[in-house]
Amino acid sequence: MSLKPLSPLDQMFLLLERRTQPMHVGGLELLTLPKGARAGWLGRQVERLHEATQPKAPFNQRLQRKLGSWYWVEDTRFDLGAHLHHHALPPPGRIRELLALVSELHAVPLDRARPLWEFHVIDGLEDGRFAIYAKIHHAMVDGIAAMRLLRKALSEDAGVDTPPPWMNARRATAGDAPPQGALSNTALLMASLREQAASLPAVSRELYRTIREGRDNPDHVSAFQAPRSILNQRISSARRFAAQSYGLLRIRTIAKAHRVTVNTIVLAMCGSALRRYLLELDALPARPLIAMVPLSLRRDDSDEGNQVAMILANLGTDLADPVKRLAQVQRSVEDARSRCARMGPTATVNYVATVMAPAGINIATGIAPRWQSFNVIISNVPGPKRPLHWNGARLDGMYPVSIITSGLALNITLTSYVDKLEFGVIACPRALPRVQRLLDYFEQGLAELEPPADPATMPVEPVVAKPAPRKRTRKTA
Repeated sequence: MSLKPLSPLDQMFLLLERRTQPMHVGGLELLTLPKGARAGWLGRQVERLHEATQPKAPFNQRLQRKLGSWYWVEDTRFDLGAHLHHHALPPPGRIRELLALVSELHAVPLDRARPLWEFHVIDGLEDGRFAIYAKIHHAMVDGIAAMRLLRKALSEDAGVDTPPPWMNARRATAGDAPPQGALSNTALLMASLREQAASLPAVSRELYRTIREGRDNPDHVSAFQAPRSILNQRISSARRFAAQSYGLLRIRTIAKAHRVTVNTIVLAMCGSALRRYLLELDALPARPLIAMVPLSLRRDDSDEGNQVAMILANLGTDLADPVKRLAQVQRSVEDARSRCARMGPTATVNYVATVMAPAGINIATGIAPRWQSFNVIISNVPGPKRPLHWNGARLDGMYPVSIITSGLALNITLTSYVDKLEFGVIACPRALPRVQRLLDYFEQGLAELEPPADPATMPVEPVVAKPAPRKRTRKTA
């Protein structure tokens, strides 16, 4: 039996896992039945899924621990029934009931004795649509890789029947053969150590520059300046998921007007929403909230493992003026990105690992609960640019469902799909009450940055539910 070692980053997601903080990521998809679909169409699709009992890598791999490390091995006793599930929503089948079910499913950890993924088909929506919720452990994939796995299970052609995602063999790459024997494992280890050692000069130079310039650079965000916040409480096992779509053209128009990127507008939206939310609870810190923003380093077309670094962004929540807040966000992001640009991918990962090591230890052990390196995670994952279909059913929307941990009770993840940005908010409802109000506050944060224009000419953002014309509908569990 061949053993494939997990990278240090992938193993970290296993070490951080607790009953109250499962370390899987998920996604919710809303789909419309094919035109002319007969009664029982979805049930027949589920039956076809149950016939696909021989999954490909990485869906056929389970964990095995050996010599203190985790490895992937093939699951020779794979049971599809433990991974594929069919649900019917209780009446009336509103979006509210759908998101409540997703909240419950996302709160349950994956079984480490099996391959770490699940696929749920959900029908019974009042408007005739159906949904798919899938989750997969973060030790298996990062956000970019998860999006690629999803993309393989969908087609731009409505007439194409696509195989289940677990039947899509990943593309082989050079050096992709699994290690065989102790000598091969040792060679891989030595190659990895040489690569790490080669990055040390760049990491050392950047650490020195950070220490020397950090005191005099107001735009530099260190791992020691995040304020205490109710966002950073211990969490329970309960989850609350909320989702919303926003028009990408509208956001791009606003970004162009302010001469910033779409990502900067998104961070400013989040900063504005969090400021309003915390003011409502009389819990806004005097100092600005700090966001950890994942930065993809993936330079290949692989769909396994994690190739991601992190930057820290100042959300400007101490500033009441939205334009000044946007400028603060932009300056902090540019400072962090310029630092990463001076280093290669390996050096960037090692630099981030060094700077963020205290935060990782704190999340894993809770040794210093009163100290935070950042207050919230905000992640933006690029998605498909063209409409997709699943066996003829049109994909209307796709919403990320991410991870929260003890001390980080809120996660905001979004992805693009055609002409929309799809926001997924996951939180612990015991730590953060009425978190669904952030959906309204995102909209307000976007509107306050909008340049003056004739309202009749402004783009109207699509939403998850089917609304009345030009009326935005909030969705929440």
